[in-house]
Amino acid sequence: MAALSSLLPTTPSVPIISSRNSLPQQHKTLLYPHWLTESPSQEPLPHPPWMPIPGGTLGGEPQRLRLSSRDAGMWIGVDASGEGGVEVVKEKVDADNGILLGIGDVLEVPTDLATVVSRYPSLRYLTKILTPDIEKFLNSTSELTLFLPVDKAWEALSPYERLYLESEFASDDLAWIMNMHAVVRKDVKWSESFEPGINLTTIEGPKLEIITSPEDHKVKVSSAELVDRDIYASNGVLHTVSSLLFPPGALQLTPEKYLLALNCSFFVSLLHSVNLTSLVNNTNVQQTILAPRDDVISVFGGGELPDKGSEELKRLLQYHFIPGRWTPKKLQNGMLLETALEEIGLDGGRQFGGAGIIGEHVEINNTLIYFVSRALVPPADALQTALPTLELSSFLAAIFSTNLADTLKTTPRTTLLMPPNSAFKRLGMLVSEHLLAPSSKPDLERVIRHHALVGVEYGASLQNGSQRTFGTLEGSDVHVDRRSEDGKVLMSASGGWAQMQTVLQPRNMLTQTGVIHEVSDIMIPRSVDLTVGKLVKAAKGSTMATMMTKAGLDWILNGTAPPEYSPWAEMGLSGSGWTLLCPTDDAFKKVNLTDLYANQERMREIVSQHLIPTADVLVSVSVDAQDVLNNNRPLSLNDGATYTTLHAADSVYGDVIFRVLDGEEGTVVGVKGARGHDGRHDWAHVVSWGRSTTGGGTGGVVQIDRLLIPYSPSWWVAYGAPAGVAAGGVVLICLFFLGVRAVWRRDTTEATYEPVGGFGHDDSDDS
Repeated sequence: MAALSSLLPTTPSVPIISSRNSLPQQHKTLLYPHWLTESPSQEPLPHPPWMPIPGGTLGGEPQRLRLSSRDAGMWIGVDASGEGGVEVVKEKVDADNGILLGIGDVLEVPTDLATVVSRYPSLRYLTKILTPDIEKFLNSTSELTLFLPVDKAWEALSPYERLYLESEFASDDLAWIMNMHAVVRKDVKWSESFEPGINLTTIEGPKLEIITSPEDHKVKVSSAELVDRDIYASNGVLHTVSSLLFPPGALQLTPEKYLLALNCSFFVSLLHSVNLTSLVNNTNVQQTILAPRDDVISVFGGGELPDKGSEELKRLLQYHFIPGRWTPKKLQNGMLLETALEEIGLDGGRQFGGAGIIGEHVEINNTLIYFVSRALVPPADALQTALPTLELSSFLAAIFSTNLADTLKTTPRTTLLMPPNSAFKRLGMLVSEHLLAPSSKPDLERVIRHHALVGVEYGASLQNGSQRTFGTLEGSDVHVDRRSEDGKVLMSASGGWAQMQTVLQPRNMLTQTGVIHEVSDIMIPRSVDLTVGKLVKAAKGSTMATMMTKAGLDWILNGTAPPEYSPWAEMGLSGSGWTLLCPTDDAFKKVNLTDLYANQERMREIVSQHLIPTADVLVSVSVDAQDVLNNNRPLSLNDGATYTTLHAADSVYGDVIFRVLDGEEGTVVGVKGARGHDGRHDWAHVVSWGRSTTGGGTGGVVQIDRLLIPYSPSWWVAYGAPAGVAAGGVVLICLFFLGVRAVWRRDTTEATYEPVGGFGHDDSDDS
C-alpha cells in the first residue's frame, strides 16, 4: 500500500465522507505550492518535510483535494464530478489528532496550468492554438484563475477566424483572448467563492459577472454557463465555460490578419515594405483584394517583383486593390474594375485591372478576397503593352520610324486605335508605300496622331455611349456610328476618301496613360494630302510622271485645276477625280523615250490612254462585298469593269476593260476592242493600287506592269470590211434588178390565142 501523499487537516465540522455516491468533498491539504527559483541545496531543511511552508503560488492558500464515494468505495483526488482519483483500500484508522486512510496509489500533485490545460479533454482546440508565450504565461503566473471555453464554444467563430487563430500570425490576438478569460488577484477564485455572486476583472479589463442560481446551483459566467469547475493546478485554478467570454466582432480581425491566415504572408510583407498597411487594416471600408498566395509567388519567382520599398512595387501592390465589394454575381466577363492605383498618366485617375482567378473567393465582413494566379503587373506604357501582339507589329514599326514614340508613351489620358498588319494591305500598297517612305514622315505622323483619341475611352463608352465625335492628337475628329443591323461600331476619319471607315474591335488593353483598342483599317485625316503624284512616286512610275509633265498634264499629279487657257481648261476638266493606270519604270525598257518625248502628239495619246476620269465612278459602279466598308481602291477592278479614258475624246478605242484571270494570274487591263497579235501580252497586269484623297478620294493610281499603247486599227480593219460589205450590197442589188427584168421580158414575149372563127360581127350590127 502506498503512503498517503497529502495530509488533510480535519475538523469536526468537515468529517470524512462515508456515505455512498455522495457529492465530492473538498479539503485543504498541507501543500503550499511554490516556484523553485533556486537550485536544491545540500543543507538540511529547517523543519520536517511534511510541515507546510506558508505563502506560495495559490495566494497563501494550500492546495485542495477532493474525496468522493463511488461504487461502494471511497476515492480520493477525484475531479469535480467525482470521477477519477485513487481508491481508499484500507478502512480509516482513528488517531488522537486525526484519521488515517490507506490508498492504493500515490496521489498526483497538481501541475502548472499550462500542463493542466494541455491535458484536459474538452480544451483540445485551445491547446491546438496556444502559443509558446501563452504557455509560458500559464506556467509562470501565480494566483491565476482561468475561465476557458470548451471546444464547442469556438464554433461561434467563422471558419476563417478560426483559420487565422490557427496560423502563426495570431499570437497577439490569442494573448488578448487569453487575457479576456483570465483573472489574477491575490487570491485564487475556487467555486466556493461564487455564491451568491461575484464580479471579477479580467487581465484585459472587462468584468466577469458570476451568478449562482439557488434553485439548481448552476453558475453563469457573464453570458456563458460554467461547465467544469475547480480543476486544480499548482499556480491557480481552471474553470471551463460553454461559450467565449467576448462579444461577437470584438476580435476585430482585419483583412491583413485574414491574408496571413490564407497563406498570403509574402504579399502582406510587401505591403509593409511600402507603407500600404492602411489598405489591409481598415475594417470599415468595403473593398475587393486580388491576392497572390505564397505558393503562387514562389512558383513564378518573387525575384521578378520590384525591390521591396520601391515606388514600382507600390504601384504594383495598389493594382491588387479594388474599391467596393465585387461579388461574382456582379462581375461580368471582360469587365474592367477600377483599382487603388492612381496613374500620373491618367491625371490622377485610377487604373483598371483584371486577373486570372484560382480557387474560391473568400467573403470576410466588408472585404472580398480573390486569389490570383500570379502577381498582377500594372499596365506599362502604350507601346510596351502592344508589343507582344504580333498583329500590331506593322503599326508599331511605323510609330518607331517617326518621332512619336515618346509622345504616345507619355501623353496623359489617350486612347490608341491600332490597326492590324492586314490593314496596311487593305489600305492599298501604294498608300502604304508612301506613308512608310522616309520622305513621307510628316504624313505618317499625322496618320498616327489621328489614331490617338484625346481622353480615355473604354470599349463600353465607345460601343454604348451617346458621344459620337472624339478629338484626336492630330487635331481633327473621328466620328463613331453604331450599325443597327449587326451592332458593329464604325469609325470615320476626318478626311481621306468617301466611304472610308474602320470597324472598332474593343480590346481594352490597359496602359499607363489610357487604353488601346484595335480597328480594322487605317484612317487618313484631312491633313494628309494624298495626291496622284505621291502615289505615282510610290508606284515607281517616275517615267510616267515625266511623260505627264511633258504632255502638260502635271496638274493631275498635283491635284490642281488645269492651267488657264490650256486645252484641258477649255474642255472643262478639273484636277481631282482622276485614276492613272501607271506603268512601272521597268515597263519602258523597250520604249525609245527620246523619240517618244520628241513626238508631243503621240505622247499625249499614250498618257490620255492611261487616264480615267473617276469623279462619279464610285457612285455608278458596285464594289465587292469585302470593300463595302473599306473601299480603298480608286475604282472597281471587277471582271468586265469598263471605263472611259481621256483618249476617248479622240478615238473610239478610248475605253479600257478589266479582266480577272483564273487561278493566281490576277487581274489584267487592256484597251477595249483592240485586236492584238500576242494574246495576253497585249494586256497589262495590275500590280497594286492606291487611292488619293484629292477631290474626296475619287481617284488614285493603279500600278500596272506594261504600257498600254493606244490602239489604231489597220487599213483593212478600218476600211476593208466596210468596203467589202458595200460591194457585196451593190452586187446583190444588181442581181435583184436583173432578175426582175428577166421576169418582165418573159411575160411580154409569150404566145396568145384567138376564138374559133375569129372575131365575127355582132348580129345587132347587121341590122
